[in-house]
Amino acid sequence: MNAEAAELKKFGDAAHRWWDSSGEFKPLHDINPVRLAWMRGHASLSGQRVLDIGCGGGILSESMAMAGALVTGIDLAEKALKVAGLHALQSGLSVDYRLISAEQLASELKGALDVVCCMEMLEHVPNPASVVQAAATLVRPGGWVFFSTINRNAKAFVMAILGAEYLLHLLPRGTHSYAKFIRPSELASWARNSGLEPVEFKGLEFNLLDRTFRLGTDVDVNYFFACRRPI
Repeated sequence: MNAEAAELKKFGDAAHRWWDSSGEFKPLHDINPVRLAWMRGHASLSGQRVLDIGCGGGILSESMAMAGALVTGIDLAEKALKVAGLHALQSGLSVDYRLISAEQLASELKGALDVVCCMEMLEHVPNPASVVQAAATLVRPGGWVFFSTINRNAKAFVMAILGAEYLLHLLPRGTHSYAKFIRPSELASWARNSGLEPVEFKGLEFNLLDRTFRLGTDVDVNYFFACRRPI
């Protein structure tokens, strides 16, 4: 299984706080409108079959469902999935949540999806290249695949770990491991090797003054990556 027990426990134990927009998942709530708008700038979501890999408590899954997408959210943290399902029910939204890995689902739904996204997850798994390959297998020819993760360099260590976790307390300490951060060149290589065509890298920049996120050209720390499966 492409997951670590400690990572699953960490997010499972915090599952009941997933929808607390002022708690430890506040950064996910804050970046969600930005990442959703970026994805919609590339691909229409309305009426599309969309997969959210590593959906957690369903923040992005629900926003895509509200945009008209037919959403499936998958994760291996069972407690988080239960929270996601309950919140969707309370919100009156239809999201198909499943306790399954991307690799397992790829054997069931080869080329069946219009859009696949995997946001803020690759840096938490032992074999991120395997997730990229699964995403490429799941998406149809002409479909879009979206990723977001954190670069691996000295600036990212200072900003994403020392700054975000220890100084600004944006995230709990121990949320990230520097060794698992991923350079854009590595992610692009995995995508190409999986049969995807890279389209765009975009930086996710944090404004320290007003503590807001915005898109930019700086991919030194957090970044988005869009690619397509050739027709």
